[in-house]
Amino acid sequence: MNDRSSLPVKTVANRTFGRNSILSFVLFGLFLVGAWATFKWIKRQPQDAGALRPLRKTLDFNETVFSTVFDSNKLVKEYPVSHAAKRVRVNGMDGLRDSVNEETWRLRVIRAPGDTLQITLDDIKKLPKKDLIFDFKCIEGWDQVTHWAGVPLRTFMQHYGLSGQSKMKYVGLQTPDKKYYVGIDMPSALHPQTLLCYEMNGQPLPINQGFPVRLIIPVKYGIKHLKRIGTMFFSNDKPADFWAERGYDYYAGH
Repeated sequence: MNDRSSLPVKTVANRTFGRNSILSFVLFGLFLVGAWATFKWIKRQPQDAGALRPLRKTLDFNETVFSTVFDSNKLVKEYPVSHAAKRVRVNGMDGLRDSVNEETWRLRVIRAPGDTLQITLDDIKKLPKKDLIFDFKCIEGWDQVTHWAGVPLRTFMQHYGLSGQSKMKYVGLQTPDKKYYVGIDMPSALHPQTLLCYEMNGQPLPINQGFPVRLIIPVKYGIKHLKRIGTMFFSNDKPADFWAERGYDYYAGH
């Protein structure tokens, strides 16, 4: 004999499942419509510093959060020399296409309008040298353990009496031809692992890695590691930044 007492319960369960399924599909459809409407609204917004305004505001918010929690005493992991890549990846030649002469190259450090230091490569090499082997990270998603050496930017600024400039909010860097340029927040610039770098794998920098001097700043993605520094200056306003003008994150920290 069949037990028919369970049939009403099964029927109710099936109806409930059906209603829930329909509700789920309706809600999912509304979500898709809302997402599409939001996307279209964002696309109609004006540009702000190279990005659509809502995206730029999101990036600016992220910058505020990351800069607030940044700890200048927290060091990026360093590796033994044996871990360093022998063939270091090259990514981008902006600012490096003109020839450069080591004898005539100068690092122009603008302390104030009309007050500019002209510093040679030999001047930089006289300062205490630091080797750094760390995991270089690119915003494109790749990374590579690489070996660099140079003088910590903090040491360089102390040596040249730039204590007043170190209290400003930003450092601006440009290649000699001014075709590549970055802005760096001062706490990151003064991080103990940030280098004015003149060696890679124990040898002078290759041309395609920024000879004679480049920036190595491990707390930032590669877009901030400016190759072949020509000019350094200081500001309380954000300096121009090559990739930020093209819609990328200005802070670019990780």
